[in-house]
Amino acid sequence: MIDPKEYLEAGQRLHGHKCPAMPLGLRAGAAAMNALGVERATDGQLLALVELGEGHCAHCFGDGVQMITGCTFGKGNIRQLGYGKFGLTLVDKATGRAVRVVPRAEAQAATKQTAFFKQYREKGIPASQVPAEMVEPLIQQVMTMPEEQLLRVGPIHEHTVEKTPETFASFVCERCGDMVSEKYGRFVGDRKVCIPCQQELLAGAKD
Repeated sequence: MIDPKEYLEAGQRLHGHKCPAMPLGLRAGAAAMNALGVERATDGQLLALVELGEGHCAHCFGDGVQMITGCTFGKGNIRQLGYGKFGLTLVDKATGRAVRVVPRAEAQAATKQTAFFKQYREKGIPASQVPAEMVEPLIQQVMTMPEEQLLRVGPIHEHTVEKTPETFASFVCERCGDMVSEKYGRFVGDRKVCIPCQQELLAGAKD
């Protein structure tokens, strides 16, 4: 069983500040992993589909998911779906088995009524500047609340994962000199260039 408490300190170090949403991502990720019976991804064994959008509160949830599942931007096995929700679908790529975990709306709504949000975050104060006495109780609440009160864990289902082969092919852009992955190469005349250089050349930018 994956214990999210073991990842709290490292998650806060990665995330950069203390808040309740990153721990919520830890809890959601742990619940999904335990439901599937999988270990943390050391390579690309798992795929995390997070339903976060842009510009809404508690985006920090995603860092908790990355920390505990091992699904990271660098490994290319986490995707943001842009739904403006806090759902997580975790997929075991070897079997196609998947599970969706979402924080309960009532638990999230209660958190948004606390002083952490009302007196600080909603007034534009960064989470790193919120007094510890305001945020620590929320973190402990998220980390200790019974799973059934905090999360909805859906049934195990099948999820088809499109396999994208890893490529090692690359070239050097003939305009800027940067190394570029082969499939992102573009031709402008007889010059093989990267996408930004192509756009600048087509827009008439000077070399």
